[in-house]
Amino acid sequence: MLSLFIAQASAQTAAGAAGQPNPLMSFLPFVVIFFIFYFLMIRPQKKRLMEEEATLKALAKGDEIITKSGLLGTIVGMTDKVITLEVSEGVKLKVLRQQISGLAAKLFEVEKKA
Repeated sequence: MLSLFIAQASAQTAAGAAGQPNPLMSFLPFVVIFFIFYFLMIRPQKKRLMEEEATLKALAKGDEIITKSGLLGTIVGMTDKVITLEVSEGVKLKVLRQQISGLAAKLFEVEKKA
């Protein structure tokens, strides 16, 4: 009689173990979604920020630039945080270095289609 209970208990544990999914497999969709977000959103954003930093470090007097607000001007003075722009003859503006969008030459470039 005791062997009947043992046989029944072992059958239940074997059936219960087979019915439950692997816990690692339940995390697989989350891992896949993370990698999709990483390659479609996070990685391109980091690349763009690094390019922007390189552009800001390479600025020099005489460069024509565009600000994030849309002002075009020529750099006439620079400090660590402030850039002085000449937007018209005799009109100078001080702009934070972080607000520089890029070189104005890139604005007027025409992309060639192959």
